[in-house]
Amino acid sequence: MLEKLAEVESRYRELEALMGDPSIAADYERVAELAKERAGLGAIVEAYRLYRKQVRELDEARELLQAADDADMRQMAGEEIAELEASTAELLESMRLMLLPKDPRDSKNVIVEIRAGAGGDEAGIFAGDLMRLYTRYAESKRWKVELLDVNEQGNGVFKNITFRIKGEGAFSRLKFESGVHRVQRVPTTESQGRIHTSTATVAVLAEMDEVDVKLNMSDVETQVFRARGAGGQSVNTTDSAVRLIHKPTGLVVEMQDERSQLQNKLRAKQVLIARLYEAEVERQRSEREAERRGQVGSGDRSEKIRTYNYPQGRVTDHRIGFSSFNLPAVMDGELDVFIDQLATQQQAEELAAGGI
Repeated sequence: MLEKLAEVESRYRELEALMGDPSIAADYERVAELAKERAGLGAIVEAYRLYRKQVRELDEARELLQAADDADMRQMAGEEIAELEASTAELLESMRLMLLPKDPRDSKNVIVEIRAGAGGDEAGIFAGDLMRLYTRYAESKRWKVELLDVNEQGNGVFKNITFRIKGEGAFSRLKFESGVHRVQRVPTTESQGRIHTSTATVAVLAEMDEVDVKLNMSDVETQVFRARGAGGQSVNTTDSAVRLIHKPTGLVVEMQDERSQLQNKLRAKQVLIARLYEAEVERQRSEREAERRGQVGSGDRSEKIRTYNYPQGRVTDHRIGFSSFNLPAVMDGELDVFIDQLATQQQAEELAAGGI
C-alpha cells in the first residue's frame, strides 16, 4: 500500500509541474483536466505526507526512549509513542479507504423501481409500504422525491411504482436497497389470523446523463396508449401514456403519470437510460466476477436481502446477518442502521479484492 501511496504522491507532483508549464498554461481545457485530477488526489496526498511526518516523529520518540536516563523523560516519550502509534494506524486505515476506486455513480440522483412480487394483494400493499419507507428516509436526508409512474390496482395495492430521489450522495446510500424484500405478517383480509409471506422487488438505478450512455433512438420503438387508473380502467381520453421498447436488449419502460405524452416520453427515456447503464455495469461485473450478482431476482420468496417480520417486530438484513427489533422505526425511514454496516462490508470486500 505504501508503494501505491508513493506513486500517488509522485503523480501529484507531476501534475503540479505540468500546470506550471508555460506551454500548457494557454490550453484551458488541458489545465482544467489537470486541475481536476490534482484536486482528486489532494486529500490522500495530504494524509500520506502527514503519515510520513508522524512516522519520523515516532522514530525520534523511540530513540529518545532508549537514550533517556530520566524516568519523567521516559514516561513522556512513552506517552508520545502511544499517541503516535494510534494516530499513524488511523491514518493508514483512512488511506486504505481513499485508495479504493470511486464509483462514478455515487454522487448521482436515483430512480427507484418497486414491483409487487409473490403474495397477491398483500405483495402490492407491501410495495406501497416500501415506497413510504424510502420517501421518509429521503425526507430525513432533505432529498426531494418525485413520483414518475404508478400502477395502482385499488385499495392501496400497487403493481409497480417508479420514482426519482434527488439529493447529494443519494445513490451511494440507496444502492444497497436493490433486491428482494420479504414481509411476514397477518393481512387485514386474513380472518383466521394466519401469517402470510409476500415479497416486493426493489431496483435502485443511478440517474445518468445521455452522455454517459449511448442511446440510439432508432433502436427504440415508441408506443402510445391511454393512461390507466386504479383497477386498470382508462382515465384519459387521449393517448398520453408512453411505452418505450429498446429492441437490442428487450428492455421495456412505461410512463403514464403525466398528462402530456411528451413529458411521459421524456421520463421514460430517463428511466431507459438508467436501466441501460445499470445493465452495462452488471455485464462488466459478471465478466470480472468480483462484484455481487444482479440486483433483482425473480421475486420468489427464497431470494431475499431483507425480511420484515411484523409479529416479532424484527427487520433482518440477510447480507450482514443483522437484525433490528424496532420495525416501526425502520418502516418510518430509519435505514442507516443497515446502510452503514452494508457500506462498511462493501469497503472490506473491495479492500480484500484489491489487495490494499
